[in-house]
Amino acid sequence: MRKILLLMLAVIAGYLFFWPVPIAPVAWQTPTAPALEGPYERNDRLNRFRSLGQNQGSGPEDVAIDDRGRLYVGYEDGRVVRFRPDGNAPELLADTGGRPLGLDFAPDGHLIVADGYRGLLSIDEGGAVTVLSRSAGGVPFGFTDDVDVARDGRIYFSDASSKFGPAMKARDDIMEHGGHGRLLRYDPASGATEVLLDGLQFANGVALSRDEDFVLVNETGSYRITRYWLKGAKAGTHDLFFDNLPGFPDGISANGHGTFWLALYSPRNALLDAMSDKPLLRKMAFRLPELLQPRPAHHAFVLGLDENAAVIHNLQGTGPGAFAPITSAEQHGDTLYLGSLTETRFAAYSLADAAQTPR
Repeated sequence: MRKILLLMLAVIAGYLFFWPVPIAPVAWQTPTAPALEGPYERNDRLNRFRSLGQNQGSGPEDVAIDDRGRLYVGYEDGRVVRFRPDGNAPELLADTGGRPLGLDFAPDGHLIVADGYRGLLSIDEGGAVTVLSRSAGGVPFGFTDDVDVARDGRIYFSDASSKFGPAMKARDDIMEHGGHGRLLRYDPASGATEVLLDGLQFANGVALSRDEDFVLVNETGSYRITRYWLKGAKAGTHDLFFDNLPGFPDGISANGHGTFWLALYSPRNALLDAMSDKPLLRKMAFRLPELLQPRPAHHAFVLGLDENAAVIHNLQGTGPGAFAPITSAEQHGDTLYLGSLTETRFAAYSLADAAQTPR
């Protein structure tokens, strides 16, 4: 019996140490996570939400609003569905044949889609899908993630990871920390796609400033937001806009009046942070069944930031009924629309009722 036990332990140890995995973890030193107090104090504001599009599909990652107030979401099965402003009367606009993630409208009224599998897409009012771009700098997109369209029609978007696509999950890229993400710009006049930044740690949400003098890109794997300057003396350079966030930054949007709405997928995970400088441990953790790996907390979390990176709004929600994880937050009037990677609904939160409407 003892020999059998020793053999089993040897097999388990061999599996944990030597079984091939697709990640090659890179050591890095994560900053100490800020406590959920002060500007990040726990609260239940986001528990007062309205469910929209209940059971119409899984994973409405992002919400876009057209000039008539109609709501658009993309689902895990490839469908892009349009709803009335009240969230009722779902209507199929298009099926991308991939995984629509970030959504935004271009000045010509076309819906621009960052599709995790198919690249950068455009959908017209009739539902016709056009592929705009699939690669940049000779490197195909692996995980086209989020998008924001400038007033001149140029499209800023992210390729979260050129190594790990949606089928491999964001977890793989974050566990590796190999810097496979990029910030890109597509010019509809020339059809060219330009790499603005590379080496990013899971490049996620993208948002332009009010005056479009800079664009932000979230680095989920490093808990930070990077700023790329588009105008002025710093044009073409980048710097750190916000470092050491209290959670995993996912989508980000601008309300046009100087406020960025930042969706945090969940608060930081202490175990994952503790393994940041231990690549071998991260490999071993990756080999564990997914249920035993570090998992995100079921915690709704959205921050409002001004253009100087100050926290001006702190919205959270907890408990079994919380709408979480939140992957996007889009303001339209006094309403904040919330998307999720895993929910079977999207949500609306009244900023006016909570006296949270930015001015």
